[in-house]
Amino acid sequence: QVQLVESGGGLVQPGGSLRLSCAASGSISSIVSMGWYRQAPGKQREFVARIGNSGNTNVADSVKGRFTISRDNTKNTVYLEMNTLKPEDTAVYFCNAISSGRGWSINHWGQGTQVTVSS
Repeated sequence: QVQLVESGGGLVQPGGSLRLSCAASGSISSIVSMGWYRQAPGKQREFVARIGNSGNTNVADSVKGRFTISRDNTKNTVYLEMNTLKPEDTAVYFCNAISSGRGWSINHWGQGTQVTVSS
């Protein structure tokens, strides 16, 4: 099993910045990629960014150029650096990890952290 704990959310003004962190513990060796999703009120959860074990990244078009995903393997932690935040970025942000082995794959989720962009 994999446990994910997010931190770093909060209230920020439009144009501001925040950095989210997600610390993984448990069966870390089975993790093949980690990422971030978000869910705004009344909307479906949507993909934000992902980073693989080799460091390759994928970022949603809606945040490209403003958000950066990175990882510190020594701390088993993934970060989401969010710049030039907009009110439409307001959502609960969830950390995700995919564990995979021979013939199986599991999605793990954190509890979520609230990001509110408002003046």
